[in-house]
Amino acid sequence: MVPNKLVSVVIPAFNESENIVKICSELGEVFSKLKYSYEIILVADGCTDNTMEIIEALISTNNNIFFIEFSRNFGHQLALKAGLDYAKGNCVISMDCDLQHPPGLIPELLAKWEEGFEVVYTIRLEDKKLPLGKQLSSRLFYKTLNGLSNVELEIGSADFRLLDSKVLSVIRNFHENEPFLRGLFKWIGFKQTSIMFMPNARHSGKSKYSVQKMIKFALQGVTSFSIKPLYAAIYLGFTFSLLSILYMPFAIHAFLTGKVVTGWTSIIMTIVFFGGLQLTILGIIGIYIGKMFMQVKNRPNYIIRSTNIKEQSNDPS
Repeated sequence: MVPNKLVSVVIPAFNESENIVKICSELGEVFSKLKYSYEIILVADGCTDNTMEIIEALISTNNNIFFIEFSRNFGHQLALKAGLDYAKGNCVISMDCDLQHPPGLIPELLAKWEEGFEVVYTIRLEDKKLPLGKQLSSRLFYKTLNGLSNVELEIGSADFRLLDSKVLSVIRNFHENEPFLRGLFKWIGFKQTSIMFMPNARHSGKSKYSVQKMIKFALQGVTSFSIKPLYAAIYLGFTFSLLSILYMPFAIHAFLTGKVVTGWTSIIMTIVFFGGLQLTILGIIGIYIGKMFMQVKNRPNYIIRSTNIKEQSNDPS
């Protein structure tokens, strides 16, 4: 091994008791063939199963495994951020716990790093076996994000990436309340390259990302990097105002035939149209104001209940 080159592997874990042992074992096998020392940082994100018990059993027999236990569930992005805050490696590799991100790809990531790239991100190839709805929602997610934000993410961009320590030092200075890390890593620049990969089948469990969470994630990404939705609200107002003209022939016909109470059609049409339009625009503005409101509170992004990492590489507050 080369002791002056430490690789940190950060793995967020939320109720991953059936995957922890497997991924740590595979990572150990991968690094046993590489000339790097390594550490594995498992971030227990408010687990309600026996994930922590398994982690404690692992660290008693493996000095390369470290953990961070949150006081509650703070979400995948903040769990990932915590791991980055505490990593001590010359480079850091982040990956999911369910083994869909293949540990066998790590040598390729490190090879690109040795070539001089400071960010090596991965792009997930589309699995044709996935349900059509999942494939379409994934494409829609990236197209919506790219269309409404100021960052460009390739379809299939994953949280499986390598970051050089100089990139890590920059990321640690970000204390956003709802960080959208995929966008941040693209936004900060540095020398970047990508690697394509075919995801493995999930070893155990099921996806924690429901449709509702995916929509929230997309809104989080858009509002973190752009004010385009505010402009879109203006265009929406003009569009609906023009479309409302199409309703006028019906309103006139209803009035002339006497099928409605005098004045009822025009009043209801006006109330429904402008009411819906105002709620939409207020909702968009409200998201931005809400993000500012939460940010100015300056609360810690996450709370650590326990950890076996003795020396923190950065103040997480």
